[in-house]
Amino acid sequence: MQTMRGIACGVVLASSNSLALGQVQAPGYSPAPAAHAQIPVVQEGTTVRISEHVYLIPDGKVPMVPNVGIIVGSRGTLVLDPGMGVRSGEVVLREARKVSKGPELYIVNTHFHPEHTTGEIAFPPETKIIRAAAQQQDVEDMGIKWVQNFASRSPVIADVLKGFTTFRTPAEIFDREKLLDLGGVRARVMRLGPGHTRGDTVVYIEEDGVLFSGDLAMKQLFPAFATPQSRSQSWLTSLDEMDALKPRTVIGAHYPVADPSVVGEYRDLIKGLQARVAELKREGKSSDETGELLRNEFRLKYPDWAQPIRLHAAATRIYAELQ
Repeated sequence: MQTMRGIACGVVLASSNSLALGQVQAPGYSPAPAAHAQIPVVQEGTTVRISEHVYLIPDGKVPMVPNVGIIVGSRGTLVLDPGMGVRSGEVVLREARKVSKGPELYIVNTHFHPEHTTGEIAFPPETKIIRAAAQQQDVEDMGIKWVQNFASRSPVIADVLKGFTTFRTPAEIFDREKLLDLGGVRARVMRLGPGHTRGDTVVYIEEDGVLFSGDLAMKQLFPAFATPQSRSQSWLTSLDEMDALKPRTVIGAHYPVADPSVVGEYRDLIKGLQARVAELKREGKSSDETGELLRNEFRLKYPDWAQPIRLHAAATRIYAELQ
């Protein structure tokens, strides 16, 4: 047995198979280096059990690989963020089949970025994709442009995304919240934000107290204000809404499984950025000067956090929000 932040997790060995067969980028947003040794594909055979109904394929801190959630009920299985490209999607589908109990299969994405969505290409046609209206707007407005942007970063990434030309049409679009009954377990699918993106979506598994927080709260990974709609104040509102759920476990879109304190850590960070941006703006510093100063300042304040490059974009976005 492995232990993840105090949560007992074991490699999944189940083998049941009841599922059916079958140039846009925000400044400072960096999901991964353009060139890296690790291929950004979800790894097979690494699934761990988080709780009674929740399984996780961890990202292993590999750039452009998400934490993939698999929520299992007696009637259906929900896959959360099936990875990037057909190879990731095939891995996730096989892992889901190992633990599934019912014939229904659903996909929900925490947001529209390619490493969270394009694995859908491997799933059978009867798979039901459920998407928030705001996220669907992101897909329509920016989805393929982001796929092209990712593919342009290196031949390795282009190969991973090979064959993906269009997003699938969702079976259902909801406004703010959808309660999905999988049989013996319910998933609250909630559109929050805009924070990281306009269509940020989180999933709360009520019976297990597990919250999939997307990019809105991640363990020791700086926040990315990734789209023109990203806003710090609505991000803080989203954090308040997640806190109100009182989860026992929080799983961000990337990086390790965390306890609920990760939500408060993000709140403190964003509020700290807001306060310092306001001070520097009053002192007459430009947006770019503010971004550079706070990137260095908060990198030192949070030395264990990854991707400090994101702080520049966060600070300049907050600067623009201030009147």
